[in-house]
Amino acid sequence: MSFIIGKKCISTCDTACVEVCPVDCIHGPIDTEGAGAEVKTLDSVEGLQLYINPDECIDCGACVPACPVDAVYESEEDCIDDEGDDKSVVKNYEFFNLEWEG
Repeated sequence: MSFIIGKKCISTCDTACVEVCPVDCIHGPIDTEGAGAEVKTLDSVEGLQLYINPDECIDCGACVPACPVDAVYESEEDCIDDEGDDKSVVKNYEFFNLEWEG
């Protein structure tokens, strides 16, 4: 299980979650290693979002209260229950070239 960023982040890309992450496991919307740094350089984040690397996340939960749009879920199941499908979960794993085994 991993914390997951859901579709509420799309076109927002607020990096408050990145700033509080103690292990720098939140990346995107383009760079899989940049800890969200490219957000500040983009003219638009339309259609883009941030992602949590499930292999790096230590499940500390610091990102949850930091997210101003409530886009961070404590588990894949919570994300699926709230969003009604597994698309965000799959996108998070695929962003890091990983396969979700849910």
